[in-house]
Amino acid sequence: MRELPVPAHPNLIGGEGFDDAAVYRIREDLALVATVDVFTPIVDDPSTYGAIAATNALSDIYAMGARPLFALAIGGFPRDKLPLSVIAEIMRGGAERAAEAGIPVAGGHTIENPEPVYGLSVMGEAHPDRIVRNSGGRPGDLLILTKPLGTGLICTAARADAAQPEWLEGAVVAMLRLNRDASEAMLRHEASACTDITGFGLLVHCHELAQASSCSAEIAADAVPWLPGARECLAAGMTAGGLFRNLDHARGFTTWSSGHDDLAHLCADPQTSGGLLIAVPEPNAEGLLADLAQTLPSGSFACLGQLTAGEPGRLVLS
Repeated sequence: MRELPVPAHPNLIGGEGFDDAAVYRIREDLALVATVDVFTPIVDDPSTYGAIAATNALSDIYAMGARPLFALAIGGFPRDKLPLSVIAEIMRGGAERAAEAGIPVAGGHTIENPEPVYGLSVMGEAHPDRIVRNSGGRPGDLLILTKPLGTGLICTAARADAAQPEWLEGAVVAMLRLNRDASEAMLRHEASACTDITGFGLLVHCHELAQASSCSAEIAADAVPWLPGARECLAAGMTAGGLFRNLDHARGFTTWSSGHDDLAHLCADPQTSGGLLIAVPEPNAEGLLADLAQTLPSGSFACLGQLTAGEPGRLVLS
């Protein structure tokens, strides 16, 4: 998408950075917020796969501080290898998750594809003046993450039958949790910037938020919440290829202490349906954390760092 020409249109808000969704102003008090996201199966159960894919797509809307309105399903399936009943289960799982978010899946489109791929295109709404972009952060803002990391490591281990059942169950529960409550909370506490943590991992997504906000960032690795089993999967070498691609990219803008490569690896783990990374002015952070504690599981969220003055996009992992 970096090669896509930056659009110049008077009703488009943003478009020049790394925002999670497109924003189109249709009147002074209303903007449409649109996104699309698809991926290949991350778990074996078709319905659960569809539900995770739907949750993941909805997160782009929530990261912008918007309210989803409806979705369209997008899928590619190997018709000669995958029974229609399995495709129907994938679609059902996605539709049920969308219904939990309060929206219908109003239609969609499928094609033949060598391997399954499924997701949603989601349309949402927000006031143009209340859009939370990833470019609004300021030095001194605290960084709050709303889901633990480690889904890439655990799902990789599960594919090799090397994950404990409770590890995979914990990862699935996290991936299925909507970011709706976190999004509503950040709006109440006037967050300055936000993005969701997905395939690029914490380091790259934090870098993009900091760069768009013309800030540097510091992350305290010991404050990052991890899913149970994530460290064990890393120690066993159960790493997805995306982790090393993320890490190679992050080396260009991230500094960490020698002997702490394991922490950098964990922070580069590609996530599916991850949490929101929220930048919030320091005076508002305590209230936001207290608000999150009312709706999110204990230990699943944390304040893990802050934006600082310095080279845009530069990270320090301590």
